[in-house]
Amino acid sequence: MASHAAKKILYIDMDNVLVDFPSGMRACEPALLAQYGDRPDEIPGIFGLMQPMPGAVAAYHELHELFDTYILSTAPWNNPSAWSDKLAWVKRHLGPTAEKRLILSHNKHLNRGHYLVDDRPNNGAELFGKRRNQKWLHFGHEPFHTWGEVVAYLKKERDLTPHL
Repeated sequence: MASHAAKKILYIDMDNVLVDFPSGMRACEPALLAQYGDRPDEIPGIFGLMQPMPGAVAAYHELHELFDTYILSTAPWNNPSAWSDKLAWVKRHLGPTAEKRLILSHNKHLNRGHYLVDDRPNNGAELFGKRRNQKWLHFGHEPFHTWGEVVAYLKKERDLTPHL
């Protein structure tokens, strides 16, 4: 890629992509988990307890050098601390390269870019991949089970997709 060419835009989801959601659940008191039942994403402070997914931090930094990279996540409406906890997580684990690169949206398909790495089709992720020159990389599923597979694919693809 020519050094003067604009970088392609890459969005990366947080929960179960950059962030190990179950690690937050393991860090919670059992009584709190029982209280919230099938709504663990509504537990106040849970997003601040989560650890990175294996390989996620290194992959983010590597991809940040190759793409115009943003974190595109959804925060639950019924857990106001999730919004600030997600920002604190990005600052703590990804540092200055991710500063002011967090986008919280329930409509991911409205973002313009080339790639979205997301583990679920929800909140517009699947629709993102239906536009011309856009691709949804379904993290955790064939062929993108690991961060190594995602990085290898994106490094190979970065020069093949025309800019929007």
